Amino acid sequence: MSVGNQRGVVDALKIDLKRMHETWMEVVWPRQRSAEGTVLGKWTPDGGMSLYLYRLWSALGVPIVALVYPLVLFGYFIRFQTRRVNSTAVSLGFVGVVTLFAILWGALAVLAKFQFSASLDSGGVTAVAAASVVAIVSAALAFGSYALDGRPLTVLLAYPFAMTAIFLPPVVAALYAPAVAGVVLDQSDSLARWFLFDAPSIFGVQEFLIEEFEREGFAYVLMWFGISVPLGWLLGILVTLADLVRPTPE
Repeated sequence: MSVGNQRGVVDALKIDLKRMHETWMEVVWPRQRSAEGTVLGKWTPDGGMSLYLYRLWSALGVPIVALVYPLVLFGYFIRFQTRRVNSTAVSLGFVGVVTLFAILWGALAVLAKFQFSASLDSGGVTAVAAASVVAIVSAALAFGSYALDGRPLTVLLAYPFAMTAIFLPPVVAALYAPAVAGVVLDQSDSLARWFLFDAPSIFGVQEFLIEEFEREGFAYVLMWFGISVPLGWLLGILVTLADLVRPTPE
């Protein structure tokens, strides 16, 4: 990496950190973010208790910004990837997106019917086809939620629907096709065991899941649906955070 590129990266990091800290300050105090070049300038207390509180709030923001910034960097990466997907989706249009997912997951249903039918249990082909329909509908809803052009709606619905469209059909196919199950379900079971027995307890959720569900069959579908929704929210929040720190033109 050249010296010029290194300086460019360092300058970008400094700008990001400064902007994040100013955003933190603006939670409580007025005219903090990008206010230095304005007519009124950045607001600062005249003195007394307000100045003490201002400095205290500023000091508290330093470790918080340091902890959050790695998430912002990850958000930049996710934003780059999602905008490539968004660009492709917009160029295809609603009909194109639905058709593409129909072809992809329809092919999975056809394979289940004609290629893996001998290894599928009774009702397996129907289950794979149903999961494919859910994935296609989820893709359509994800595109529709994004096309409405509202950040809250995009985070709340578009990202979770997109994750569901990606995760659901392979998991359902794995329930009935041993060749797929050897990869998908084994890894799912490892993830489930880690969450249930090794991960920190989350308000008794693990205990409830252990009592109410067995790690087999349709429970894996519920598991991945339960993963896809919060994962979609998380990715949406990270992209929103990246946009807040370093906005880019749409």
